[in-house]
Formats: sequence, structure tokens, C-alpha cells
Amino acid sequence: MIVAASTGCFPEMPLPEIMENLDRLEYTSVTIMIGGSGQQLQPGDVLRDFERCRQLCRDTHRLNIVSYWLEMEPEEPRYYDKFAAVCKLAKATKVVTLTMPSGKLGIPFNEEVERLRKLVSIAKLEGARLSIRTQAGRLAEDPDTLTVLCDNVDGLGVTLDPSNFIYGHEKPRDYEKILKYVHHVLLRDTRSDQFQVRVGQGKVDFGRLINQLRRHQYHQALCVDIQPMPNVDHLGELRKLGLLLESML
Repeated sequence: MIVAASTGCFPEMPLPEIMENLDRLEYTSVTIMIGGSGQQLQPGDVLRDFERCRQLCRDTHRLNIVSYWLEMEPEEPRYYDKFAAVCKLAKATKVVTLTMPSGKLGIPFNEEVERLRKLVSIAKLEGARLSIRTQAGRLAEDPDTLTVLCDNVDGLGVTLDPSNFIYGHEKPRDYEKILKYVHHVLLRDTRSDQFQVRVGQGKVDFGRLINQLRRHQYHQALCVDIQPMPNVDHLGELRKLGLLLESML
């Protein structure tokens, strides 16, 4: 396993500046977010100006890109074209793993299976593999549902965000059954009453998680994903969790 950080840790910062910060923090690997509300890449950018986006993603201050994290909803115009462009970008930058959200709660299960099958087939054309993030308010919030999705969509994986099985629950939920599907991991510290807290003040047992992943032959990235918090040294928190994870590997 390797330790990485997400560009989503810096939602208001341009991509080149993020890479400089992560390099100074001595990270060696990065997950690049595409989409969301920040100043970073958007799916439409990749579709409209592929070459500029490719060059931008290659300028990483020697950080190795371990995955792309694509925030995009099916209602967006040219949804599948944008996804195909991101898959092409992944191939051009030698990236295999792509993370996307699952469907929102309430969507018909069969409809979600068909959407995911189409996405997986598009990703395979460029040698990429798709994983869906564990996330509240979506089908992937429930380990049982997620297991059925992965069993019904050949090649589909999981991006594990353990915070979603702690926050909002009196006791952390057991997610052992989905570990065999994990392609990527997003990490911060979390309590039942707060999605993100300072490192060491939450309930995420990072050592136990690493041991669980090892038992399932997981060898990919542990990606730090910490948002800025008021009156907290953001860079210090990123450094702290990165060093903690490194010490456990």
C-alpha cells in the first residue's frame, strides 16, 4: 500500500498550486478530483480541451497519479461522453482506477445496474476500472446493497470511505463484506456526531483498517481526504495523517 492525498483537500485552490503544497508536505502520490465545486478540472473541460487537461495532469511536481475521482451526475448533458473523455485521460496518464458516486437513494435498482454496466464497459475500453464510493444518501451507503451491485456488475469495484459507516451511527457499521471489492480508499478521522474531526479525535481505527485490507490482498492507495476546518491548521492535519499512515505500513 502507498499513501496519497486527494486534490479535493484544497477545494478553492488551482491544480498546480495543490501539487506544490502536496510536494512540500512530502506526499508522493495524488488522487485528482474532476468535478465538484472547486477551481479544479471539470468533466466538460476534459471533453472540450483534452490536450490542455492532459498537460495539466502531467504537471504534478513528480507526484504519481494513483486515481481520478469524478464527481458527476447522470442528469448532466453528455454524461457518457464526458465519462469516456475522463477514461481516455486516465489511459493517457497511466491511471487505472476511477471513482464515481453511485445512484441516489430511490433510483430503481435495475436502472442503476444498467448505468453502472455501461460505465464499466466504457472504462474497460481504455483499460480503466470503475469503483463507486461509499456515501450517505446513495445506494452505496449500505454494505448489503453495495455487495449486490458489485455482484451484478462485472468488474465494478468500491472506493471505501469508512467515515460513512461511522458518522450518523450510534455504533460503527460493519463493512467487512465489501472489502474484497475495494479498489481505492479515502480517509479522514470521524465521530458519530461529526463527519470530520482532527486526526486522533475520532473513531477511525486506521491500524485495524490497514490489517483488514491486507487480509483481502489490497495493495493500492490509502488516500487522505481532509477538508479545511475553521481554526485548524489544515496543512498540519494533512501532514499528521500522512505520517501516521506511513508509520503503519
